[in-house]
Amino acid sequence: RAQRHRTNVIAVFCSHIFKKNHDLTKAWKGKTEQLLRVDEHDFTMRPAFGGPAIPVGVDVQVESLDSISEVDMDFTMTLYLRHYWKDERLSFPSTNNKSMTFDGRLVKKIWVPDVFFVHSKRSFIHDTTTDNIMLRVFPDGHVLYSMRVTVTAMCNMDFSRFPLDSQTCSLELESYAYTDEDLMLYWKNGNESLKTDEKISLSQFLIQKFHTTSRLAFYSSTGWYNRLYINFTLRRHIFFFLLQTYFPATLMVMLSWVSFWIDRRAVPARVSLGITTVLTMSTIITGVNASMPRVSYIKAVDIYLWVSFVFVFLSVLEYAAVNYLTTVQERKERKLQKRFSCTCGIPHSKTMMLDGNYSESDANSLAGYTRNQMAPEEEKQEKIIVHLAMSNESNSSRKRGLKGHVGLRIIQNTHAIDKYSRLIFPGTYIFFNLIYWSVFS
Repeated sequence: RAQRHRTNVIAVFCSHIFKKNHDLTKAWKGKTEQLLRVDEHDFTMRPAFGGPAIPVGVDVQVESLDSISEVDMDFTMTLYLRHYWKDERLSFPSTNNKSMTFDGRLVKKIWVPDVFFVHSKRSFIHDTTTDNIMLRVFPDGHVLYSMRVTVTAMCNMDFSRFPLDSQTCSLELESYAYTDEDLMLYWKNGNESLKTDEKISLSQFLIQKFHTTSRLAFYSSTGWYNRLYINFTLRRHIFFFLLQTYFPATLMVMLSWVSFWIDRRAVPARVSLGITTVLTMSTIITGVNASMPRVSYIKAVDIYLWVSFVFVFLSVLEYAAVNYLTTVQERKERKLQKRFSCTCGIPHSKTMMLDGNYSESDANSLAGYTRNQMAPEEEKQEKIIVHLAMSNESNSSRKRGLKGHVGLRIIQNTHAIDKYSRLIFPGTYIFFNLIYWSVFS
C-alpha cells in the first residue's frame, strides 16, 4: 500500500510539472544534441549549401580602447562581437517560441561564421572563468553567436602634424574562407550596429567619432569578400606636449637671449650660458624622438624644436662674432696709442688716447694736453679722444667729467651687434610662433 501511494504521488507531481512546463524545451530530458538534431546533419557545410549566399548580420559593442601606440602604430580594443544568421538544421519544436542558450562547448559541434580581424597583430577570446562565448538558438533556426574579444590591430598613422594631429583607425572584419557568393557579411542595423561604452576615455586622445562602413575586398587568388569596418577618429590632447615640450623649448630660447644683456667682456658667463641652452635643447629633441617611430618625414614638433635649436645656436654664434670684433677693435686701439705717443715732446700741448680702462688719476694727469691730431674718419666710431685744456678746473667740474667718462665706458662695453640682437632675435621668434600656430592649430 505504501509503495502504491508513493507511485501515485510521483505521477501527480510529474503531471503538475508537465502542465507547468508544457514547452518541450523545458521538459526535454534527453541530450541537447538530440533536441537540436546535431548528429543528424553535417555541420561542416554552411547552411543552405549550394544555394544563395547566407546573410550573416554583425553588431559590435566596444567595451574599451585599451591603448594607442605611436611607436608600434597599433591600437588595442576590447569588444563584444555578435553574429546573427539562420540555420534551419538547428530548428526545434517549441509552443511558446522559447530560445535555448548555450556556452562555448556547443559551438565546436555546429557551423559558425569564420570571421577574422584583418591586419590583426594579436587577438584572443577571454576565458575567465570560462570561455566568454554565448550561443542562443531560436526554434525557427535563428542563431545569435556572441563572444568577448580583445584585439590588437594595425593603424596607419600620419605624424606630419604631431602633436597637433588627428588619427583615424579601423578595425576590419572579414570571412576567411567564404567569398561573397557563399557568405554575405553586413551590419545588422546599419550605423546603429556599433555601440560604445560611455566611459571610454584615453589619456592622450579625445575620441571624436565611431562609425561603420562596408565594402568588398578582392584577393587575386581567391576572389571577392565582404569586409566590415569599425572606424574611429582620435584627436590628440595638446596640453601635455605644451607642458613637456613647447614651454621648455621656448624658455630655453628666451634664456639664450639673456646673454645679449651681459657685458661682452664676461666671457665665462656668456659662453657657459650659451652651451647650457644648446645642450638642453638637444636633450629635449632626443626625448621627443625617443617616444616616436622613426618616420622619414618631418613632424610639426620637429619644426618647432629645430627652429628653437637654431635660435639658441645663433645666440652662441652672435657672441662669438661680438668677441672676435672686440678683439680686433682692441688691437687697433693699441696700435693707435703707439702712434700718438710720439707727440709727447710738444711743450704746451700733448695728445692722449683713452680707452675704457683709465682711472681718475690718469685722467687728472692729462691736464695741459691738447688735441693736435685727429683719428681717421673710419676710426671715429671705435675710439674715444679726450681733450683736457690746461686750466684751473674746480672739483665739481672734474666730477662731472668723470661721470661722463663712466657713461662712455658703459656704452663701449655694449657692442652694436648686441643692441640689434636684443630686438631682432625676439621679434623673429615671435613672428615664427605666429606662423607656426596659425598653420598647425
